[in-house]
Amino acid sequence: MSEKTHFGFDAINAKDKADRVARVFDSVAPCYDLMNDLMSAGLHRYWKAFTVARGGVREGARVLDVAGGTGDLALAFARRVGKAGEVWLTDINETMLARGRDRICDEGFILPVARCDAEKLPFPSDYFDCVSIAFGLRNMTRKDAALAEARRVLRPGGRLLVLEFSRIEKALLPAYDFYSFKLIPKLGEWIAGDAASYRYLAESIRRHPDQETLKKMIEDAGFERGDFHNLCFGIAALHYGVKF
Repeated sequence: MSEKTHFGFDAINAKDKADRVARVFDSVAPCYDLMNDLMSAGLHRYWKAFTVARGGVREGARVLDVAGGTGDLALAFARRVGKAGEVWLTDINETMLARGRDRICDEGFILPVARCDAEKLPFPSDYFDCVSIAFGLRNMTRKDAALAEARRVLRPGGRLLVLEFSRIEKALLPAYDFYSFKLIPKLGEWIAGDAASYRYLAESIRRHPDQETLKKMIEDAGFERGDFHNLCFGIAALHYGVKF
């Protein structure tokens, strides 16, 4: 029997998920940054700045940004590590990766980029000081494999950062559900011409593990000092762990 997983609320064969997610991001890539600003009222920028600050990377550090998309985190890390450092921008989606590469170049930085699967990273073990995954883990077929790979490529003492949408406080859930399932698809239709992809993105948030479950997954992957910080009442959460 084929291994099953979820694509939003739909149960599908695991082997099909990567292709279906790829089609979503091929579609949303041209308006990705604009839609992020509109959907979050710009808050995603503060969440990402908080994530970079918690990474604690210094000049000369090596950073891997997994599922880095249009390059927000990679660019911020590049400014921190300086010319002596090394920041890789990676994504499985070629369209998103190209937009991220071009955007970073427009800002005056030349960073190495790689199209790769987070579950099979093409990097040596014990190499990076920090691995970040921002709003990408929920789209991965085997999250446990991606977390294990992140640990493998981190050096001892290196830190994992996972910024992702999470579980909002219950009192706010009715309003959040209305916004997610009624307004966001409409916004996607008006701005990006694609309501279905934004409906999937809203559904994928609901299928993603809650804060405590993801914390345990990170610990099960071999990280220590695993914890999380809720952002905006749990709309998003930053999880982190350290490799020893």
